[in-house]
Amino acid sequence: MASNETRSRVAVVGSLNMDLVARAPRLPHPGETLAGRTFAQVAGGKGGNQAVAAARLGAQVSMLGCVGADGNGVQLRAGLEAEGIDCAALETGKAATGVALIIVDDASQNAIVIVAGSNGEVTPETIARHEPVLAAAEVVICQLETPPDTVRAALAAARRLGKTVILNPAPATGPLPADWLPLIDYLIPNELEAAALTGLPVDTPEDAAKAAAALRAAGARNVLVTLGARGVQATLDGAAAATLYEAPKVKAVDTTAAGDTFIGGFAAQLAQGASVETAIRFAQRAAALSVTRPGAQPSIPTRAELGASD
Repeated sequence: MASNETRSRVAVVGSLNMDLVARAPRLPHPGETLAGRTFAQVAGGKGGNQAVAAARLGAQVSMLGCVGADGNGVQLRAGLEAEGIDCAALETGKAATGVALIIVDDASQNAIVIVAGSNGEVTPETIARHEPVLAAAEVVICQLETPPDTVRAALAAARRLGKTVILNPAPATGPLPADWLPLIDYLIPNELEAAALTGLPVDTPEDAAKAAAALRAAGARNVLVTLGARGVQATLDGAAAATLYEAPKVKAVDTTAAGDTFIGGFAAQLAQGASVETAIRFAQRAAALSVTRPGAQPSIPTRAELGASD
């Protein structure tokens, strides 16, 4: 990995959670109690995961967010700092640190319930206080695990500052506000999120292309729909048609944080000046390796593991 002086900068605005992960034969039905096999407590949250991924995959990263004044918050902050992530903009709030309750089944699919906690204390004023962090970055990443007005403020500030803006619209429950889309350079939903954003069915790569076209027509510059083992359907500015980038074939153990790994790797590559195609393929390799091992942040690979050099 290159030194901090030569690594390109990525700023992540988003959530940090402590993940409470149980493995069970299958996901439970409503009202059902299942016997689990294992339990682990690991660092997570989409913001934290994407920050760790970008750092391990070659970027100099700053994290803008909030943790609680509790043991989970101390542990999450220490974990980011151990990755070389700048936590000067990571505040300590009044609420407890966010948590995610995760069940992973034998097919490596998961179900997640998030309690936002201190992530809800990231406000537009937080963004304004730490605007120099955004100004110092080449790429700014946001998600939807902090309050909507905060996400909008971060997107707008990053756009005003001339940064490359990535939004991972997760979790998505419906369309984004119309004034958000023109602020976004790369909108990166999975198939469920793309369906929620557009109201269109997204069951196939062709469906993903239609949803992406609708999002581009509404103002997003580029749309990458991640389709798990099927790959990434990319609808890019200036391209005549959508392109399906097939995913590397691997045996999945746990898909938790695969999307976050993709986004972190993609952002790290863009920050270093790579082409979009190069960034997508690099990020796919990183995500494919992540699903071969359990956990969120523990599963995220390093640049060296991918055989990549600076």
